[in-house]
Amino acid sequence: MALANFIDRAATAASQVLADFHLEDFKAALEKQVVAVAFDDQAASCAEGQATLDLAVRLLARLYPVLAILPLGSAASFQAQALERLAKSINPKVGIRRSGKSATICVVAGVTRPPLRCPTFFMGSDGWAAKLSRTDPVGSGSSLLPYGAGAASCFGAANVFRTIFAAQLTRAELDETIDLSLYSYDKTKAGEAGPIDIPVDLGETHLVGLGAIGHGSLWALARQPGLTGRLHVIDHEAIELSNLQRYVLAGQAEIGMSKAVLAATALRSTAIGVEAHPLTWAEYVARHGDWVFDRVGVALDTAADRLAVQGALPRWIANAWTQEHDLGISRHGFDDGQACLCCMYLPSGKSKDEHQLIAEELGIPEAHEQVKTLLQTNAGVPNDFVVRVATAMAVPFEPLAPFVGQPLRSFYQQAICGGLVFQLSDGSRRVRTVVPMAFQSALAGIMLAAELVKHSAGFPVGPTTSTRVNLLRPLSSRLHDPKAKDSSGRCICSDDDFIAAYRRKYANTASALNS
Repeated sequence: MALANFIDRAATAASQVLADFHLEDFKAALEKQVVAVAFDDQAASCAEGQATLDLAVRLLARLYPVLAILPLGSAASFQAQALERLAKSINPKVGIRRSGKSATICVVAGVTRPPLRCPTFFMGSDGWAAKLSRTDPVGSGSSLLPYGAGAASCFGAANVFRTIFAAQLTRAELDETIDLSLYSYDKTKAGEAGPIDIPVDLGETHLVGLGAIGHGSLWALARQPGLTGRLHVIDHEAIELSNLQRYVLAGQAEIGMSKAVLAATALRSTAIGVEAHPLTWAEYVARHGDWVFDRVGVALDTAADRLAVQGALPRWIANAWTQEHDLGISRHGFDDGQACLCCMYLPSGKSKDEHQLIAEELGIPEAHEQVKTLLQTNAGVPNDFVVRVATAMAVPFEPLAPFVGQPLRSFYQQAICGGLVFQLSDGSRRVRTVVPMAFQSALAGIMLAAELVKHSAGFPVGPTTSTRVNLLRPLSSRLHDPKAKDSSGRCICSDDDFIAAYRRKYANTASALNS
């Protein structure tokens, strides 16, 4: 057994949430764990149970070097082989145990209590509702919906992480019970369970950004039957090794594959018509021509990218995010008196340009003009530039030498964001860019998919602009996060020209939107 070959990226993410972080201690803590995934025939025989198990293994195999796959029945035994293959597709060296004798922590799907004496979390679902208990099995529902089932896996993986690293987390008590509907996010509303038999026409929907959040969305959309319509998937990048830390659809075989092509492949067995666009949003908009975008799901990394999407004036936007302390979903029209997406990300004060931030993170802030030129021209980084970075970061040059001649953005993403320099410096060179844990990104993506489906089906949209979840703490009783429309007058939703353009584009649907 062994830690995954992208463990440095996972360690980078952990270093941002764990206090008193030391790389070798972190790896040693992981190597002590045998994480059991137990499940019975009830879970193995229904779509919700299968979805919970599938995502749980996809999340756990990315971090823990040993899993115990424990079927508790004949039907479960058949599925165990598939789960083992799935785990090895992510980390080929993952250790697989078929006994729970050495399990240090366990997640369970189904209605059976396994005979283990270790901290245990019972995962389950009922349609839109995710369920978790520390004391009793919660079972899996009979619907075909993946939303509650997938969210339960994220809650389970989060509690496993909080159990193992409790001493390095603040206010990271465990969840005793969770019963959360991704239909309403409100436990007090009658009928929050939501409809479960819902053939849905997505119409003309766009999903922009096929990174970790996008993977969570695609994982969910691929598992809901009855979806039709046309989905445009847009991302110009390819899968890299460091992406495996939290891209739930990606394994070793997908490294080098276009993200857009992988997205289309993931949805191949559905009735959705998928068009893959390996382009940036700006390139796609330019080619699209008429700039009419009925519904856009946003799973992008930066505020600037989100502002660009809102600037194209889609009719309706669902936006998912992860950040240092939470993840969430926000919902936006434009000419409806509510906060638009730009209202959420309007810069306040003067902020540094990208080239300045990258130069600082490379340890050579004085070279920001050279960094700017390299970014603009996409030229390969010269040998002396890499030597300079290695010297500034006090790491050996040799491991960075293969990046000589590669574009600066690739060098930065792989050597810095990908965790190489983090590993070479024994964890002392931290990454400023927020790197979420896999369970955080996956839940944000599932929430985004749920919003796109609910909006397409004409279900009531969330009562507030945004909904937030912090997976590093017990689930809050209040998740809704009202956001008012920007009142400074700087936002484009207060600009008469933008409003007029929006009304011209969607004249036939504006009244419906406002209602």
